[in-house]
Amino acid sequence: MPALTPQLAKDNLWRIREKIQDAARRAKRDPADITLLAVSKTFPLEDIKVFWELGQTDFGENYLKEAEEKIGLLPQATWHFIGHLQTNKARFVPGLFSCLHALDSLDLAQKLHQRLQNLNQTLKVFVQVNVSGEASKSGLSPEELPSFLEGLAKFPALIPLGLMTLPPFDPNPEKSRPYFRQLFELQAKVAPSLKDLSMGMSGDFEVAIEEGATVVRIGTALFGARDYS
Repeated sequence: MPALTPQLAKDNLWRIREKIQDAARRAKRDPADITLLAVSKTFPLEDIKVFWELGQTDFGENYLKEAEEKIGLLPQATWHFIGHLQTNKARFVPGLFSCLHALDSLDLAQKLHQRLQNLNQTLKVFVQVNVSGEASKSGLSPEELPSFLEGLAKFPALIPLGLMTLPPFDPNPEKSRPYFRQLFELQAKVAPSLKDLSMGMSGDFEVAIEEGATVVRIGTALFGARDYS
């Protein structure tokens, strides 16, 4: 994929927004109810600023040191921590991020809560559910969710918005549909007061929207391929 230029960024963002609107309309939903989260991890601040100037406000990071540098230089954006968060690093998230997308243990919740209390702040959270049962993925089992939510209520500095999941990778987005639908149904059954679902990435976000996603996490389709070298 070519290097990101302002025109390419504009084209990519327009294309994704169009697809979000089309998917929402197919599902008879309001496109305004869906948040585009630009997954900016590993990409330079210069690229993020291009999207910021185009009106993109929400960005997702999961490397703490890298994120701290970016957030310090663009604090007016809304920053989300995505990916698994180790308990011993919980103290670094409050004060930097507005939202955590992968809360999956009460030990982590407690440590976040303590830090937030010290800062007199709150943190929005999505509870990660491993609906596929894959051993390689973090998250609660669907059976663990009710008791987890009961325990989470003891930490008022954490504001639960909804549920999050990652389906098994498959190049065919239709293969993700059953997992997205399962999360939607689980939320309706176990946590109807939580209104948001964080699910869907570059390859399957349209299917996720059709199945109820309110936050889609898009990286490659916006920024291009990542270089992890």
